[in-house]
Amino acid sequence: MGYFRELPDILYQSPLLHKNSSGDFILIKNIFRRTKLQEYLADSVTLFNKFVIGDGDRPDTIADVVYGDPRLDYIVILVAGITNINNEWPLQDFQVYDYALNKYGSEEKMNEIRHYETFEIRDDQARQILPPDLIVDKDFKIDGTAHKFPSVRYTIRSESGYRQLDDKDEYSVLTDNIATAVTNLQFEYMENERKRKIDLLKPGYLQLFINDLRDIVRYDENSSYITDSLARTENTETVNP
Repeated sequence: MGYFRELPDILYQSPLLHKNSSGDFILIKNIFRRTKLQEYLADSVTLFNKFVIGDGDRPDTIADVVYGDPRLDYIVILVAGITNINNEWPLQDFQVYDYALNKYGSEEKMNEIRHYETFEIRDDQARQILPPDLIVDKDFKIDGTAHKFPSVRYTIRSESGYRQLDDKDEYSVLTDNIATAVTNLQFEYMENERKRKIDLLKPGYLQLFINDLRDIVRYDENSSYITDSLARTENTETVNP
């Protein structure tokens, strides 16, 4: 990944058992400079477009299509805020079932209800009574219209259409279907779809981003400074023999 070429080096006191002396150092990449980069990204939202990862897309294939260079895959990953590509990059659709089966151990467990998600409910003046997609349990209920609001009617709004509720004292999940059941398998599919939605750097800002990245991760002059791309850790065995 090209990202590691951009990170500065650090001479780290050798932890190896077969080192020659306490003064031995090994040259490694300083991955902790990523923290400074994350702070920069949080303040640069105008540089990004929303992007949906397609089934089978990889960071390098996206970078190739968008930026013309698959080696810029690290920019796709950094801007998306991904720290663990194995867990945070979406699976292909056919892989989700096998992943869920392995996670839950059996088809029976996989198809158990995990939680319920509310439908949107509005009154006859279009005022929202219940927002959609709240995670609730099977005992969840809301106050009804009878006695309290006798002239008002509530309507459930969902992708399948509108459904007016009867005039009652209360509405519940199991009796009035004000929420829909979500199984463990459905949840994994939904989570996988959520991972598909990422921010992507606009191509016009590519070189600016790379220049800024290099400037952000470079070292400032201090006691461990050697060059702007190389520093040295303290020799603890010398300082604290």
